[in-house]
Amino acid sequence: MSISLHHLTGEREMENVHLAVEEEDLYSGYNDYNPTFDSEELENDVGFQQAVRTSHGRRPPMTAKFPGTAIGARPLASSFGSRIPMASSMGRPMTGAVQDGAARPMTAVRAAGYTSSLTRGSNFDPLGQSKGPAPPLEAKNEDTPEEKIKILEKKVNDLIEESCMAQSMGALQLALEKAKEAGRKERALVRQREQSGNADHINLDLTYSVLLNLANQYANNEMYPEALNSYQVIVKNKMFSNAGRMKVNMANIYVKQKNYPKAIKFYRMALDQISNAHKEMRIKIMQNIGVVFVRMGQYSDAITSFEHIMSESPNIKTGFNLILCYYAIGDRDRMKKAFQKLISVPLGIDDEDKYIPSNDDTSSNMIIEAIKNDKLHQMERDLKVLAEKYIMTAAKLIAPAIENSFASGFDWCVDMVKSSQYVELANDLEINKAITYLRQKDFNQAVETLKTFEKKDSRVKSAAATNLSFLYFLEKDYDQADRYADLAMNADRYNPAALINKGNTVFVKQDYEKAAEFYKEALRNDSSCTEALYNLGLTYKKLNRLEEALDCFLKLHAILRNSAQVMYQLANLYELLEEPQQAIEWLMQVISVTPTDPQALAKLGELHDGEGDKSQAFQHYYESFRYFPSNIDVIEWLGAYYIETQFCEKAIQYFERATLIQPTQVKWQLMVASCYRRSGNYQKALETYKDIHRKFPENVECLRFLVRLCTDMGLKEVQEYATKLKKVEKMKEMREQRVKSGREGSARGRREGREGSAGSAEVDGKAVSQTESKQLSPLLDSGRDSGHSSNSTKGERLSAKMRSLPGSNEPYEASSPKEIDASYVDPLGPQMERPKTGAKKRVEDDDFADEELGDDLLPE
Repeated sequence: MSISLHHLTGEREMENVHLAVEEEDLYSGYNDYNPTFDSEELENDVGFQQAVRTSHGRRPPMTAKFPGTAIGARPLASSFGSRIPMASSMGRPMTGAVQDGAARPMTAVRAAGYTSSLTRGSNFDPLGQSKGPAPPLEAKNEDTPEEKIKILEKKVNDLIEESCMAQSMGALQLALEKAKEAGRKERALVRQREQSGNADHINLDLTYSVLLNLANQYANNEMYPEALNSYQVIVKNKMFSNAGRMKVNMANIYVKQKNYPKAIKFYRMALDQISNAHKEMRIKIMQNIGVVFVRMGQYSDAITSFEHIMSESPNIKTGFNLILCYYAIGDRDRMKKAFQKLISVPLGIDDEDKYIPSNDDTSSNMIIEAIKNDKLHQMERDLKVLAEKYIMTAAKLIAPAIENSFASGFDWCVDMVKSSQYVELANDLEINKAITYLRQKDFNQAVETLKTFEKKDSRVKSAAATNLSFLYFLEKDYDQADRYADLAMNADRYNPAALINKGNTVFVKQDYEKAAEFYKEALRNDSSCTEALYNLGLTYKKLNRLEEALDCFLKLHAILRNSAQVMYQLANLYELLEEPQQAIEWLMQVISVTPTDPQALAKLGELHDGEGDKSQAFQHYYESFRYFPSNIDVIEWLGAYYIETQFCEKAIQYFERATLIQPTQVKWQLMVASCYRRSGNYQKALETYKDIHRKFPENVECLRFLVRLCTDMGLKEVQEYATKLKKVEKMKEMREQRVKSGREGSARGRREGREGSAGSAEVDGKAVSQTESKQLSPLLDSGRDSGHSSNSTKGERLSAKMRSLPGSNEPYEASSPKEIDASYVDPLGPQMERPKTGAKKRVEDDDFADEELGDDLLPE
């Protein structure tokens, strides 16, 4: 009986034993239920109950050899042999039992992939790679209608997205093409659904998206009729919800087409279809209606719309537009009320004190530091700047209109602003008041207004002092300019405009090293200050530090790409560095920006002439003459060019122009007469010489050619002109002798004066005192070289070239530099290099404080 019971438990044991086989799945079997641990069914287990009632449960355990019966074939382990675990009374193998050479794991759940074997075992393969790759996924069948529809829908959505992305990047034509392709795909999708019998499941949202995107892209490409048609398709389709809002887009298109009545009609239709729940949308539409009424000149209707908005949901833009409408109709009282409404509009932003960190709470300081420059704070700052801009503009607009005088109107606006949330704007308004005085040419009032800021806070004081320094600098009152520049610097040492003005006052005193230090400090405070960089370049140029000046202007050119003055300075520096080709290239860039600048064209001609390129030089000189026909150097070069190329007739018009510009210079009239004679027109040449003789009867060259022409032509006047020529030559010799003796007498008189004796000088047989000789000498000196100056190098060079052109018997060959002089003093005066000033509008850049881009570059 006991044997059969044991056999029964052995069979049950075999059911729950899992042999480790190499091909077995290592991760299976963990969820199998083991009935051995089912304690609830032990009462119904016949074998268990029988073993409990008999001595079976107290028998020693048998060996656990599997498979087979409970009778073990192996002997028990001794101290000399390997130990073999015994089976339990229930036939369950003990932990660590060896089963067919494979040891069971040390826990009830075997470690994944690990098997310890005494004789043989499997390799370590936790990922099951020895079984080969997994079978491929079963491919989808794309031939089914459902799959075709899904693929087509995805293509349409992708095209819409690509169209929107192209539009955001500015590729409007590409965006339109993508939108059109999306429309074609969407229509193919609808046909596909109808063919498959799923017409009831059409995706209306997709259709709406395609039509809306197509209409938007038409509008972006200014294809307004097509855009209106697309919007009309959306509006007329009753299946689209909220399609009435598209009438706002249609109205916007009509505004662009300047069809204002139709725009208002569509705005009002859209307003009727939008419920009161969308208050913000309704306000925006009403604002558009008001703006359209303003464009139509119907200010009363616009005022109605704007007043309704200001009563329902006031905002800065609407308040400003309302002031403009009241200003247009000239209603003073309502202008004042509208201004009060404007400055009382709540901005809905936090106070700046919120972003000041406290010293106690570290965590709060970290939060404040994080939000101090986030997008929300930037948006708040932008809104505040916009509000201040509108308030300042409105005050400047209505100040002359709301009171009898401009000053009283501005004072009223300042008082209103002081009592509002924009207290800081009051000082800026005062500065704008001074600017307005400047525009009205009332400089005294402007100065008085700015002087009232001397006792204000440092920021406003610095701005006012900067503007005052600029004003005094323009009036050439450099002491006052220097005083206010110091005041501005003391109020705000980091104000670059104040440092520039201080540098300018030092610059005009020719203390260039000190001026450069102020400009450098201004650049350290504001690296983007172009005025300081320009003035620093001029300073280095004055100091003859040309390489450093070149570096400054190259940096400035990288900031101001199209500044003609900067490019001219670069050309001038390269010319000073003896690099004419580089200078020519920079001047060509100047011409590309200002093609009608005669000074730049003349400089180009001069450089090409120096390089030996006469044709290019002629072209640029000719263009310069066209734009400014009064430049004597250009006229002289063109006349000499035509004489050199044997076109004397064409040279006549240029020398006649020079005669009109300098009628007291005899050399131009002599050149005209010489051109007539060289071209064979002797009669005209004779008349011209006679006319010159009437104006300049003591001119030797004119008389010589009159004698020669009369002799050649056999005229009777030859004896008369010959007599005059002898008299003039004798007088000339006498003058030269008097000058010589006068100088000798003056020198002798000075020597005798030092010895304490008085003497006399004898000139032409007459005794004259030293005083008389001294008075006579400079007079004669001035007669020798009238108009000649040390800076007329280029004119002398051209005159020398002109004198070398004709033969030895020509008038301009025979004449000496005493009579024919090419020097020319510009009637406009020398153009001194003036540094830029650093005054700024409002606090930084006042209108009257635009920086002077002085220097000797381009004539205004």
